[in-house]
Amino acid sequence: MNLEQAIPVIQGYWYLATPYSKWPHGLEDANIVAQLLAAALLSIGVKVYSPIAHTHGIATYVVGVDKRDHDFWLAADKPLLDAAGGLLIADLPGWQDSKGVTLEIQWAKDQKKPYWLLNPITLAVRSVRV
Repeated sequence: MNLEQAIPVIQGYWYLATPYSKWPHGLEDANIVAQLLAAALLSIGVKVYSPIAHTHGIATYVVGVDKRDHDFWLAADKPLLDAAGGLLIADLPGWQDSKGVTLEIQWAKDQKKPYWLLNPITLAVRSVRV
């Protein structure tokens, strides 16, 4: 049994992984959920970068690139995960099936960064079993 705990303090910011193309309620809703979760974290003093909240709107204006183009968006996101102190994975429907979240977890593991599963209601974390 994994006990939930407070989000650990790290240097810099947390990278927040949320489902996007696998979110069951569509891309617009995935963006809103990511924004709300990032806002909740910021409001309690947790510094966070959310690739969905930060780039969904921008994706509308990138000429010739689909919002679901994993290669394009993951290439844009990777340097920000590289610079992050750790990874928070939002425990939302679709995260386990998400290609992007799966890669982000692997990147964090490869870099020996801390990574945690984040409860989107309580904002507590627990170990991830992947």
